[in-house]
Amino acid sequence: MKCMCEIMDHELEKILEKEQNRQKNSAVFIASENYASESVRKYTSSILTNKYAEGYPGARYYAGCEYVDQIENLAIERGKNIFGSNHINVQPHSGSQANMAAYISLLSPGDKILSLSLDHGGHLSHGHNVNFSGKIYEIHNYFLDKDSEMIDFDALQKVADTVRPKLIICGFSAYSRKIDFKKFKKIAESVEALLMADIAHIAGLVVAKQHPSPVNIADIITSTTHKTLRGPRGGIAIISESLAKKYDRGIFPAVQGGPIMNNVLAKAVAFKEASTEEFVNYSKEIITNANLLCEHLKDKGIRVVSEKTENHLMLLDTRSVNLTGSEAEEKLNSVGIIVNKNAIPFDPQPPKITSGIRIGTPAITTRKISKDDLLQIGDLIYETLISSDVNKSSIKEKVTHIMNKLPLP
Repeated sequence: MKCMCEIMDHELEKILEKEQNRQKNSAVFIASENYASESVRKYTSSILTNKYAEGYPGARYYAGCEYVDQIENLAIERGKNIFGSNHINVQPHSGSQANMAAYISLLSPGDKILSLSLDHGGHLSHGHNVNFSGKIYEIHNYFLDKDSEMIDFDALQKVADTVRPKLIICGFSAYSRKIDFKKFKKIAESVEALLMADIAHIAGLVVAKQHPSPVNIADIITSTTHKTLRGPRGGIAIISESLAKKYDRGIFPAVQGGPIMNNVLAKAVAFKEASTEEFVNYSKEIITNANLLCEHLKDKGIRVVSEKTENHLMLLDTRSVNLTGSEAEEKLNSVGIIVNKNAIPFDPQPPKITSGIRIGTPAITTRKISKDDLLQIGDLIYETLISSDVNKSSIKEKVTHIMNKLPLP
């Protein structure tokens, strides 16, 4: 009889092989996706998946934690180093749980939160009514300016003065411009509110100094560790020293039990990778590629929300090619170009339809795509969107040819 470790699950292997081929052959432009390195994937599947470690280093509720303590401490030191912070919690299972711990530890049920509306580029966990945050707290929203489609700080100040929130949230899931954290902090201080910066999308750019940092400005900073940071799926939180103990209790024991120690190990690996010059160059390329593709699509007549990108993503108004966002997503997916439908500011369509698609360049940049190939894919995006009788097999063949030249990490 074979031992458990020798049994191959052929049913799952077949599915995984198909997914690997999909990832290899597709041009992935989903802004929140990336390819973790071989090292990150290796350590994510390490023997630490066997270890329970409730609590924090030096204060666990289980024995046998001497080595996981060393690993978590290393992850903490590396995280503090790349962000330039004094305190970081590496235990959140996700960005949403990092946010939940912030609310639980710093607010009371019914307190007021002021955040960007989801359909203007915010996030579910910032107070949408279908999410825990919208069910427990009193949520108020600010919106983008209708003409510029950018943050209107004068309007935000007026809303803050009226609402007097306990917490203001900045940091977004579909906003293509740089965030002025200092302006947000000034408004928060004027109404005696705390400021939380959710940098899940831009954390890698912040670490590489390609985007302004909220460290030492925001009271609490939350993030995922995948996306532009290119680590394992998970979350982190950077907290001002005055709130650190409260926040740590917000993670454990308030909203989580034991940390997923194999992911904490992989976070330490990702933080080391993010400290290198190679990562800085990679982050620069993300922005260069986003700008190149954005301008190329604009030149072809596709409307870009707020006219440009200053980070890793752009929103395309699919009404400019006579499609809904869901139609555009479906057409592009059928030829191996992977994007997601996304609401645009003042969108007349419901969330499952939308009038836009979101395009990001972190994953395609990890594949080391050339500028010529990126422009060719831009041409294929345009051709797919504008054609009513597009030759899907021909375009998909071209996409596959380009992507098969590029290495998978």
